[in-house]
Amino acid sequence: MGEPIAFIGVGVMGYAMASNIRKKMSPKTTLYINDINPSACKRFAEEFAHYGPVEVVNSAKEAASHAKVAISIVPGAAEVREVFLNSENGVIAAPKDSERLLLDCSTIDCQTSRDVGEKLKEAGSGTFRDAPVSGGLPGAQAGTLSFLIGHSAPSESDPISRRIEAVVSMMGSPEKFFWCDSPGSGLAVKIANNYISCTTLLTIAEAMAIGVRQGVDPKLLYDCIKNSTGQSWMCDNVQPVPNVLPQVPSSNGYEPGFKSQMMIKDISLGVEAARQVGIEPRTAVTALKVFEEAAVDPRCVDRDGSSVYLYLTDAKGVE
Repeated sequence: MGEPIAFIGVGVMGYAMASNIRKKMSPKTTLYINDINPSACKRFAEEFAHYGPVEVVNSAKEAASHAKVAISIVPGAAEVREVFLNSENGVIAAPKDSERLLLDCSTIDCQTSRDVGEKLKEAGSGTFRDAPVSGGLPGAQAGTLSFLIGHSAPSESDPISRRIEAVVSMMGSPEKFFWCDSPGSGLAVKIANNYISCTTLLTIAEAMAIGVRQGVDPKLLYDCIKNSTGQSWMCDNVQPVPNVLPQVPSSNGYEPGFKSQMMIKDISLGVEAARQVGIEPRTAVTALKVFEEAAVDPRCVDRDGSSVYLYLTDAKGVE
């Protein structure tokens, strides 16, 4: 892809996603990087500049001023508004460009995303679409993320859809691109998915704790679940018991793929979305209470959400 690209937000997920873009875009084209953490930007430039030019910029405005495509992934709705709508340093402050493509991969509420998109359109800042991702850090690193895109499927009559497809193909697997037709719909799907994954993680942690406390070897317990009706993606990729699977956060000091504190945000989005449409989210309400307590536990703070296992079991020995 020959268009200049900006990437805003090089946290855990964004860093890996941006690395795949730099590897796969034209080696002659500049990738512009912006984040509130200058050290992350510096580290990224040092690690990936040999694939092609990487320029660190000081604001989203500057990033958008240089780029025809801007991709963002930031923690929440307030940060999305700041990145795109800040009148001094946001994308909206950059020179007008109706052909600029703006893809936000953050997980936020649907209405904020729609509002941001409308304001950017009115300002002539470009086309904004929600494109949240699924697949976690392993998918981000491997470039095999799923994308849930708030736009109609690619067609010859819709050049925007083709541009979106080209951009996300550098970070994900085309067979896992889901075109959700309208702005905000990608986020609706993402929120529903996260409702399942977050509550399932808690269920797995509780179930593993039950089996282990009953005297079952955790590896045997996992193997039995994996080959029975309790099997799930979360059990296989975010197994909360240490030393059952080598590649998961729990076996690596709960190095965060997704911090405990962020679980609260995602579950809260599910609770809010459910109540907006008259569904009482009983499972999520219960899970939210547990994660709110775990997120302030010293054993879980700034660790992967699977560290809820430590909170549930009062486990020791993982420092």
